[in-house]
Amino acid sequence: MNIIDKTDEELFEIAGPWWEKLIKYSNNKNYLMFIENFSKTLRAGANEMEIGKQFAKSELAQNLDPAFEILGTIRRGEHVTVLIRQKSKKQEGEWLGRIVLGYEDGEVKIFSVSLF
Repeated sequence: MNIIDKTDEELFEIAGPWWEKLIKYSNNKNYLMFIENFSKTLRAGANEMEIGKQFAKSELAQNLDPAFEILGTIRRGEHVTVLIRQKSKKQEGEWLGRIVLGYEDGEVKIFSVSLF
């Protein structure tokens, strides 16, 4: 099973709700719920101390606007990157969100997530 075979609509149905949760749990600084859908390898690299520092120090990470816009997808190998337009409740401007999806043990998981 390869994630790149899913339609954009199917991918948006997965990525959209997961992005909503990432926003909520970043704003609430809830590490355990934030990493809920992470792949094993991403969990291993996303330790609680490092993410906790981002939650504590980043005004952006604490003030993400719940509204966002999915811009599209990029398919590569066994992963799909879903691109998202994100705003802050406190800072002006827009950021590019990125959530990388793929299969792990037969389930779709998040393999990377970032905000630029």
